Amino acid sequence: MRFPKRRREAAVEDASEMSAQFRNPFVHELKFTLLQKIKIALMTVTLLPFRLSLAAFWMLLAWPFAFVATVGRADDVAEPLSWWRWVVDLALKTIMRAMWFSGGFHWVRVKGQPALPSEAPILTLAPHSSYFDAIPVTMTMASIVMKAESKDIPLWGTLIKFIRPVFVSRSDPDSRRKTVEEIKRRACSGGEWPQIMIFPEGTCTNRSCLITFKPGAFIPGVPVQPVVLRYRNEMDTITWTWQGPGAFKILWLTLCQLNNPLEIEYLPTYTPSEEEKSDPALFATNVRRLMAEALDTPVTDYSFEDCQLAMVQGPLRLPGNTCLLEFARLARRLGLKAGLSEKVLQEQGSRARKLWGDKMGLADFAQCINMPVTDMLQDMFDMIDEHGSGQVDLREYVIALSMVHRPFKGLETIKLGFRMFEAEEDGGVAEDDLSVILRTTLGLSELRTSHMFRVLDTAHKGRVTFEEFEQFVERCPDFVDRYLLSSGSCRPSSTVITAPPVSSNGFCTDFCPHDQQSHTHNHGPVGDKKVN
Repeated sequence: MRFPKRRREAAVEDASEMSAQFRNPFVHELKFTLLQKIKIALMTVTLLPFRLSLAAFWMLLAWPFAFVATVGRADDVAEPLSWWRWVVDLALKTIMRAMWFSGGFHWVRVKGQPALPSEAPILTLAPHSSYFDAIPVTMTMASIVMKAESKDIPLWGTLIKFIRPVFVSRSDPDSRRKTVEEIKRRACSGGEWPQIMIFPEGTCTNRSCLITFKPGAFIPGVPVQPVVLRYRNEMDTITWTWQGPGAFKILWLTLCQLNNPLEIEYLPTYTPSEEEKSDPALFATNVRRLMAEALDTPVTDYSFEDCQLAMVQGPLRLPGNTCLLEFARLARRLGLKAGLSEKVLQEQGSRARKLWGDKMGLADFAQCINMPVTDMLQDMFDMIDEHGSGQVDLREYVIALSMVHRPFKGLETIKLGFRMFEAEEDGGVAEDDLSVILRTTLGLSELRTSHMFRVLDTAHKGRVTFEEFEQFVERCPDFVDRYLLSSGSCRPSSTVITAPPVSSNGFCTDFCPHDQQSHTHNHGPVGDKKVN
């Protein structure tokens, strides 16, 4: 597998250049000097208890106001802005501002002019990097999109219900459609509903770039007001990402800082063109570009789902120069991952096996996967066509698709590869076939497999089975480093993604990083329910 020709020939100054280096936006590392550690230790025994007590007091004080205001209120009916609602809004904004102040957020600078709900029904906030992003929510009392389970949290759930969020039920398979419809209904109400505040990135990043915006905020086709956040925290204890400090550590370290400055900038309202109204992805891309310019931050065309590949740990941790990130991006853009399941992968594997290595050109490949021939499909075809022969093996496509679909199940992908390549008489694969399977699984164009194959083929049969390979991986979990990348030319990926730039957290429904840990090994994903 190799990068497509279009990417290899991209100009250096092009925003989509392959050679640009970006920090993995889903990794955050904290490193403190000795002096900083001493400071944190002192603050832990002096300032921290006081701040926690004070924050709890303000939270308890806010609850009666929110409780009284939500008693008997219907969730699906717009509430007129009465004097009582105005008083409660003001009281809660004041109390919550006092709570954040007690936590060290003394200076929250607001730039720009917030638009009225009738002018911009939706606010899009980025970058989304922490649960402290709730500060602009409490300052505006705007509605947000949240999982339905949040309303049952004692104390906090009552405050959540007061801002009239759009609730998403994870147990409802039709939740995504219902959520989009509710957002559209509120956004098109002419200002009767509070503004909806959405984090279009859909998950937390380390603010090193803006990842692909999800289309949920842009489907209604109404004007949106972009809002950018800038944290000036010296040690960056704010950031809460997929890999990095957990929620409680972030809270502890942040409360141990004397001051945590935050700047909230309201950019001018963005009114979509007719073309953008009919194409939410284009609308989202243009708004993201505008916000990136205001932040002076690069953008990346990769989404969180793509970059999960870069976070795989264990024996099949991907090399830093893997092509699979690009393949994942193309698969997502082409819609090949939509509706993909284990059953579909197995069916595609069976079909590819029947072809038994017969090569096909671009037109036949497009017909086989039921896609029209486009530049994007040509790029994917070029990736699989390693030697530029104009012919590809469908089995390699299935292996790559399996890997990007289930990145944390690399052995299952290799097992599928064995099933497609193995000989019927003995169930094993030859050295050349094993090389293709491993090269495609790791997303590399070259791989040295001879040494490893000799170690595997102890009986000198000229073939190895998946069972033998699996046992070998158990005995030698670092086999990729030891046998395949021994030249040192390509090392496993860490906190840097070599990728072409351009394209949950409690405040967007997708997921929060540490909600996932109990469901999967190595921080794997649990599902596909995405809303924002």
